[in-house]
Amino acid sequence: MNEWLEFGKEALASQPFSRLIGAELTGFAPGHVELAITITDQIKQQHGFVHGGVISYAADNALTFVGGSVLGPAVVTSEYKINYLKPAVGGRLIARATVVYSSKTQAVCRCDIFVETEGKENLCAVAQGTIARIGRDADEKAQSDQAG
Repeated sequence: MNEWLEFGKEALASQPFSRLIGAELTGFAPGHVELAITITDQIKQQHGFVHGGVISYAADNALTFVGGSVLGPAVVTSEYKINYLKPAVGGRLIARATVVYSSKTQAVCRCDIFVETEGKENLCAVAQGTIARIGRDADEKAQSDQAG
């Protein structure tokens, strides 16, 4: 296993909610991430679709991981938007995120969320978000940007 993926799996395992829903990091490299969740009855809503909150979680976490791949591990989601395209019904959710643009303090990222059924993937949602670096270095940079 590559060191990026190993590091990412440790970070994901430290998140209680990620463990609760069974999220798994299946790919991680600078600028790219893949997160998967096996679909169980516990993450569905009353119509049998994956709950939108779980799809949103997958997007948010994939966006944050991919932003962290270029900004460093001390990052948070600054904002994100998600569009649900169709109900997620199948065996597994797969969230794939990439970096669209990054600076020293933030990264704009995109995530496509698929539902996999019998080996076939169907796009069920898309998201875009801004991931911000946190900590003293990021704060100092932001203050100097505002002053200058």
